[in-house]
Amino acid sequence: MTAAIPSVSGVAALADRFDLFLVDQYGVLHDGERAFPGAVEALERLVAAGRAVILVSNSGRRTADNEARLAAIGFPRSSYHGFVSSGEVVWARIARGELPVAAAGRPLHCLLVNRRGDESAVAGLPLTLVETGSEADFVLITGSDGDRLPLQHYRALLAPAAERRLPCLCANPDTVMVLPDGTAYGAGRIAALYAALGGPVTWIGKPHPEIYRFALEEAARLRPLPPPERIIGIGDSLAHDVAGARRAGFAAALVTTGIHAGDTPAALAAAMAAHAAPNFLLDRFRW
Repeated sequence: MTAAIPSVSGVAALADRFDLFLVDQYGVLHDGERAFPGAVEALERLVAAGRAVILVSNSGRRTADNEARLAAIGFPRSSYHGFVSSGEVVWARIARGELPVAAAGRPLHCLLVNRRGDESAVAGLPLTLVETGSEADFVLITGSDGDRLPLQHYRALLAPAAERRLPCLCANPDTVMVLPDGTAYGAGRIAALYAALGGPVTWIGKPHPEIYRFALEEAARLRPLPPPERIIGIGDSLAHDVAGARRAGFAAALVTTGIHAGDTPAALAAAMAAHAAPNFLLDRFRW
């Protein structure tokens, strides 16, 4: 299957075909700590060529936090037009009250599953954070400590909430997270465990459609939206970036520097058959 998919040497080959670029960050632009070679230049040259560039990430953190991280590792704000994270979408949903009503006379109690104790995703929301599922009204999963904790840790943490069938919002559907020294299981794997325990999960982020609606709204603030055939999603995950873009009616390019970097051609073909095939392959995100 992969032999029939055209490989392009860089995004310059796509600049004349598409007007709106929806670009993933982790595994495409950087590894969480360092920008990949050529990634900053590629974004800057897309912008200089008059193309709209919106970064779309399954990060459970809010947009401002993600933009600060990008700036710290060398991506100037001028290198892209907008940023949409799944964490921002979830924050907006909670702020609008799209959750079960708390018990009368008290705030909504949230069991927050995050990375490294980061509570920024819920800052400013009328929530009380609790430590156990027996105290909670709902579960919010924004990140994973999969590089430090076994999955069994989360099974023990979430089992009481799942037994009560508490609703769960997953603000990061990625089952694998890219790290500077490899990969680990991501927040999406924790949410899948919660579902397997019997808890109901609402997924926010790629490949699900709501984040693309937010991304198009962000792009529409710049200029009129192009037709779907002039929009492309670029990412490193077949299950999330490629499948999401294709389901939304857009083209997709797979960058093989991320979670599929170690896949054999046979493994890559099997993953494409299971999820979705991209229209293009890129060995890395460069001009």
